[in-house]
Amino acid sequence: MRLTKLVATASLMALTAMTGAQAQDVAREDTVIFDLDRTIKDPSNFNWLTPGTKRMHGAHQTMWEPLFILNYATGNIDPWLATGFEANDTSTEFTISLREGIEWSDGEAFNADDVVFTVNLALTNEEISSREASTVRAQVASIEKLDDLTVKMTLNAPNPRFIVENFGVRIFGSFLIMPEHIWNGEDPATFAFNPPIGTGPYTFTSATTNRAIWDRNDDWWGAKTGFMDLPEPQHVIFLESGGAESRAQLMATNQMDAAQNVSVGTFEAIRAQNPAVTAWYSDYPYAAADPCARQLEINTTIAPWDDPAMRRAVNHIIDRTQIVNIATEGATVPSRTMFAQYGSMDPFINAVVDAGFELAPTADVAAGQALIEAAGYAKGSDGIYEKDGEDLSVKIHVNSASTEYTRTIDMIVEQLNRAGVAASSVPVENGVFWGEVLPFGSYEMSYSWLSCGSVNEPWASMGRYTVKDVVPVGERSPGFNNTSRWDGPAAAAYSEIVDSMAALPLGDKSIPGKVADAYQHLAAEMPFIPLVQSFKLLPMNTTYWTGWPTADNNYNHPFFWWNSTHQIIHNLEKAN
Repeated sequence: MRLTKLVATASLMALTAMTGAQAQDVAREDTVIFDLDRTIKDPSNFNWLTPGTKRMHGAHQTMWEPLFILNYATGNIDPWLATGFEANDTSTEFTISLREGIEWSDGEAFNADDVVFTVNLALTNEEISSREASTVRAQVASIEKLDDLTVKMTLNAPNPRFIVENFGVRIFGSFLIMPEHIWNGEDPATFAFNPPIGTGPYTFTSATTNRAIWDRNDDWWGAKTGFMDLPEPQHVIFLESGGAESRAQLMATNQMDAAQNVSVGTFEAIRAQNPAVTAWYSDYPYAAADPCARQLEINTTIAPWDDPAMRRAVNHIIDRTQIVNIATEGATVPSRTMFAQYGSMDPFINAVVDAGFELAPTADVAAGQALIEAAGYAKGSDGIYEKDGEDLSVKIHVNSASTEYTRTIDMIVEQLNRAGVAASSVPVENGVFWGEVLPFGSYEMSYSWLSCGSVNEPWASMGRYTVKDVVPVGERSPGFNNTSRWDGPAAAAYSEIVDSMAALPLGDKSIPGKVADAYQHLAAEMPFIPLVQSFKLLPMNTTYWTGWPTADNNYNHPFFWWNSTHQIIHNLEKAN
C-alpha cells in the first residue's frame, strides 16, 4: 500500500486535532492521540442512557469510571470505583462496597446516593432504552442504600454473573453511574448532560464531529486518596482518522498514538516507515483476539444438514490454517474450541481439549468424504457428490459489510467444492443479514459469531444453544440464541448440563468438568462449526508513549474504545 495517498487529508485532520492541543498549551509529547473510527453524530449530547449516544470518543475512557474492570488475562474482576462485592448463597442479592473519598470533578462527593439514583433511573423509566439500562431493568428488582458507601441490589432471578455483566466492563462498556446532584429533576430521556462531568482523571474540553479533547484534572480524587497516581498524559484527543490509509499515515508520521484495526499489509507498511509502531504481538499473528470468535452457523432443520454426520463432514473438510493464512493474512489463529482464547478461559478450553474435543487446525478431507459417502452419496463425473439425482449443495450466507467475512466464506466455498460439495456464497447487506437471515433461520449455513459472550466463564456462550430458545424457522430467535434450531436428545442432554451451570458461582470447581461433559454433545452434533479467532490488529506508537498492553505486558486487552481504557491511560509512560 502507498502511505503517500491521502496525506493532505490526514495532515489536515491532524492539524485540526493539534490546534485544539495548542489552544490548551499542551505539548505533543504530553498528549496522547487515540483513533476514533466513526463520526461523533451529536458532540453536544452526553446522555449515555439514550440509544445512539456514543461514549467511545473519550467519555467512558477518560471521564466516566466503572465500578469494576474485568481482567481478561487473569479472569479477576478488578475493583475501581468499588472496592468489592458480596453475593448471597443464591446469587439473588449483591452488596457493593464503594471506595472512600471519590469525588465528581466539580468537587461533590460520589457515594451510594449516586448509584441508587442512577439504577432507579433505569428501573423507573421505560423510555430509557440503551442496552445497559435495559439489561439492568430486566435483572434488578430493587436497590437500596445501606450506608454512604454501600448499596444492595436484589435481582429478579439468580445470576452469579450479575456484577461482571453489568458493572465490570465484560465487553465494551458497563452501566455508568451519573451524578444525582446534576441529573435530579431532569428528564432522563431528553437531558443532554452538557457540559458533562465524571469522576475520572480527565475533564471534557471540547468536541466536534471529528474529534473530542480531554484535559487532565490535577485535582483528581484518585491521586488525592492514594488510589492511583495521576496519569502521565496531560491531554487526550480522540481523533476520527477517516479510514485505513489515513490512520496509517497518521501513525507512520507520529500524529497518532493508537489506531483502530488495520490489515496485516497496512500494519507492515506502517512499521516499515515507523519502527516505533508495535502491536499486541511483535511478530505474527500481530493481532489480539477479539471476544467474538468466528464460526459457521448451520440450520439443523434443513436436509441434509439435519444429519449430525453431515455437519461433522463439513468440519473435517474445513482447513482453519488456510483460512488464517489467506483470508486473514495470518493475523489470527485457528480456534481450538468454541471459546475466545484468553488466559481467563484456559481452564475451560483445557477441559475440552483434555476430553478429546479439540478442533483440528488442518483439514482431513478423506474423513469428511467418508462420512458423506456413508450417508449414501457418490461422486458424479463433475466431482460433486450426488444422491437420487440431486447434487450435494449448500448456500452460505455472508454479511457483505467486511472483506474479512467475504474472504473467509470464499475460502470455505472453495474448500467444500474441492471436496465434492457444490457450495456457493450468498452475500447480503448488513441490515438484511442481522434483521432477516440470522434471527429467522433463513439460511442453510452462514458466517457469524453467535457464540460470542464468554470471556471469563463458559456459560455466557454455552447458554446460547440450549433447547429453551428453539423456535420454528420463520420465528425470531430470542437474542440470536440457537438460530441453528438445534434440538433433539443430544441438545436436551447438553442443555441440562449447561442449565445446571447457570446458578453456580464464578470459580466453582465443578464447572470445567461440566463444560467437558456438555461439550461432548456439541462435538458429536456440530450445530455450528468454530473456525478461527476474531482479531484486532491495533497499531500502537511508542515514539511518545510506552506501557501499551501487549502479550508481553498483559495487564489487560488493548481495546482502547472500551470503558477499560482507564487502565491503558494509567499505564502509559513518557518514552523519554
